[in-house]
Amino acid sequence: MFPQIRLQSTPARLDMWVDKGSLEIQQKQADLEIEQPKAELTIERRPSQLTIDQTKAREDVGFKSVPRMIEDAAAEGRQAVLEGIARRGQERNELLQIQNGGNPIAAQAKRNSQGAPKQFGLGWIPSPNSVQISYDPGEVNISVEPKKTIINSTINNPEVNYTPSKVNVQLAQYPSLKIDFENLKYIGVNYEQYI
Repeated sequence: MFPQIRLQSTPARLDMWVDKGSLEIQQKQADLEIEQPKAELTIERRPSQLTIDQTKAREDVGFKSVPRMIEDAAAEGRQAVLEGIARRGQERNELLQIQNGGNPIAAQAKRNSQGAPKQFGLGWIPSPNSVQISYDPGEVNISVEPKKTIINSTINNPEVNYTPSKVNVQLAQYPSLKIDFENLKYIGVNYEQYI
């Protein structure tokens, strides 16, 4: 038989598994505060005014104020004086022309005794448009001053939770080498041995 060396090897075996990592992100909403101040409103008003003057209507029905009665009496007196002066001047001129004939004295006496002819007229009491009405509608001025919106915002950082992945390695089987000898003889100096 031939000498033999037998080698039998077992390779190593690795077991490997991965623990998966995780990533969690939570984003909180920003804190937002909004404040809207009220606008400033200013209203300036000049009030309306209604004026009714019924003085003329009251005078038409005989109700005159004392100052107006004095004023009317003074005007009538002045008119009467002026008419009297004019009448006397006219009568004087008629008397100066007496030589021209006629009877001026009798004519003057007749005219002065009769007076002015009476006049009849139809009218409205009080007279139309005797009440004076005036109206001032006034005025309204409105001014508005808007205010800007006040916005305060606070940004919140995201919350990040990260677990890294992990690779696990384990030696499941160790390597081995098995050596067998057959018919192998060692010859030394004065020595022999089978292996």
